[in-house]
Amino acid sequence: MALAIRPATPADVPIIVEFNRCLAQESESKTLDPEVLKAGVTAALADPHKALYFLAEEGGTVLGQLCLTTEWSDWRNGWLWWIQSVYVRPEARRRGIFRALYQHIYQEARENPTVIGLRLYVERDNQAAQQTYLGMGMEWTNYLMLQRYPL
Repeated sequence: MALAIRPATPADVPIIVEFNRCLAQESESKTLDPEVLKAGVTAALADPHKALYFLAEEGGTVLGQLCLTTEWSDWRNGWLWWIQSVYVRPEARRRGIFRALYQHIYQEARENPTVIGLRLYVERDNQAAQQTYLGMGMEWTNYLMLQRYPL
């Protein structure tokens, strides 16, 4: 069966919540509060200015996801699309699911003259993900990320 990439809908909240829960546990050994997570995903799907989720689906089964958020660059007069919440079911890994999601987003970005780049952040110790992203043509930046969380 062919892999299809589609925008997520409110009906997809349960699978996105589950994927995000698994992602946090696998990548950072973090347990997310399920109610906060559900509220956050629901809010994102209700407002495309917050985030957009894209799902990779095969035969009616969602195999992977990718979330996009945006950042305006006044220095460059354009939008940066941030790739976040990337997750592929363990049994579907190494089958090109992320590649298909990434290519879909990359093509949409290239067709939109206001989008100037794609960015993502990756856990410092996640070597496998880093190699995957570098293999997709992404490059390291000169920036380090700092935060103050929680407030």
